[in-house]
Amino acid sequence: MPRHLDNVLTKQQRIAELAQRSPDFAFFSLAHYIDLQWLEEAYHRTRKDGAAGIDDVTGKAYAENLHDNLQRLLDRLKSGKYKAPPVKRTYIPKGTKGETRPIGIPTFEDKIVQRAVVMLLEPIYEHDFHDGSYGFRPSRSAHQALEEVWKTTMDVAGGWVLEVDIRQFFDSIDHAHLREFVLRRVRDGALRRLIGKWLKAGVMGERGLSFSDTGTPQGGVISPLLANIYLHYVLDEWFEKQVKPLMRGRCRLIRYADDAVIVFQLKHDAERVMAVISKRFEKYGLSLHPDKTRLVDFRAPHHFDRRRKDNGNDDGKAETFDLLGFTHYWSKTPKGNYAVKRKTMKSRLARSIQKIEQWCRSNRHKPIGEQWKKLCEKVRGHYGYYGITGNTLSLRKFLYQVHRSWRRWLNRRNRKRNFTWEKFYILLKRYSLPTPKIVHSVFKGKR
Repeated sequence: MPRHLDNVLTKQQRIAELAQRSPDFAFFSLAHYIDLQWLEEAYHRTRKDGAAGIDDVTGKAYAENLHDNLQRLLDRLKSGKYKAPPVKRTYIPKGTKGETRPIGIPTFEDKIVQRAVVMLLEPIYEHDFHDGSYGFRPSRSAHQALEEVWKTTMDVAGGWVLEVDIRQFFDSIDHAHLREFVLRRVRDGALRRLIGKWLKAGVMGERGLSFSDTGTPQGGVISPLLANIYLHYVLDEWFEKQVKPLMRGRCRLIRYADDAVIVFQLKHDAERVMAVISKRFEKYGLSLHPDKTRLVDFRAPHHFDRRRKDNGNDDGKAETFDLLGFTHYWSKTPKGNYAVKRKTMKSRLARSIQKIEQWCRSNRHKPIGEQWKKLCEKVRGHYGYYGITGNTLSLRKFLYQVHRSWRRWLNRRNRKRNFTWEKFYILLKRYSLPTPKIVHSVFKGKR
C-alpha cells in the first residue's frame, strides 16, 4: 500500500494555519480529514513491535491484510460504531527495591486510531502550547528542557527554584475538566465522542475489568497529548497570563509532561506563587506532593553571605534540585568561575546499575561476543541520555559498575571462580566497552 504522506501533511498544514489565524476559534469539523490515506499514515507512524493488547493481535498479524483491516476500521469510525477496547494492564520493574509500576497496553488497532486523532489535534495545540512546555511534543526533547533550565538559572544567577511534583498525575486527571478543556478548541462531535470512549474504556487486569472517573488512557499515544492539554490550562496558561504579569523580577516555567520547575529571580515572587499553587491544582482535582514540592534557594555561591543572613545557613553550600534524571548544582569551572552543572541523580544511577547487574546475571552463559554487543548497546544508550556537559564523572562511575557486574557474573559461569580482574582486563582489550561520551553539549558545535 503506497504512502500518501504529502496529502496528510497538506491537511495538517491547513489545520495549523487556521489555528494560528484564529487562536480563539473552536473547530467544529475535523473528523472528515480521517480517510483511508490518513489511517495508512497513522499505521506507518505506529510501532509494530509492541506487545499485543487484549485481542492478542500483533502489528505483524494486522499487516497481513492491512488494506481490508484499515477499510473496515474506517467504516466503523465513520458510522460511529467503533468501540474503544479496554487496555491490558501489566507490570514492569520500578526503582531498585523490587517495586513494580503498572503500564497499559492498548490493542494495535486502537493505537492506530489514537495516532490518527493525535495527527489531527497536534497542529492545533502546537500553536497553543507555550514555549516552556517540552514533553511529548514534535521536535522537542527532555534535553531541550534541561538546556532551558540551565540557561535560565545561569541568567538569574541561580535564583529561587520551585519544584512542582504532582501526585499520580496521569491517574488523577478529572474527566469532566478534561472534556471542558478540549471543548475550548475542538467541538467536533465525532472526535469528542471518540475521546470519551477512550476515557470510559476501562482497564483489564488480573481481577477483571475496572473503570475510573479519572485518568487518561494508559499506554496510548493520545494520553500524553490529553495530559499536555490539561496542564496547559491548569498550569501553563495560568502562569503566563495571570501570575507572570504580577511578578517583580524575571521568572520562567519549564515543564516536561508532569515534571516542572519554576525559576524566579526574586524570593518574594517565588514565595507568592508557592503560597497559591496548591490551591490552583486542587481546583482541578490534582494535588501536589507536600515533601517533593519545595522552594529551593539556588542562588549562586557569591550569595553565601546573604544566604547566611537570610536563613542562618552556615555550611556555605548552595541547595540542589532534581529534574528529568539530573541533579542540578553549582560548581567551579576550570577558569575558577561558578556555573550550574548537572549530574545523574543517585537513584537513577543506582537503577541503571541494577538493570545491568540483572542482565549480566540472566545472560552470563551466553557467548562472550554476544554479551559484549548487547552491553555496548546498553552503555551507548545510557550515554545517549545522561551524556551531557559536566556529567563525565557519573558516566565513568556507571562504566566502572558495568565492568564490575560483567566480571562478577562471568566469574560465576562455573564453580572454579578463577576469572580474576587480570583476566578480565585482558578480555577488555578485545571486547572493550564504549568510553564515556558527552552527547549533549551546552557549547554549540563542541562535543
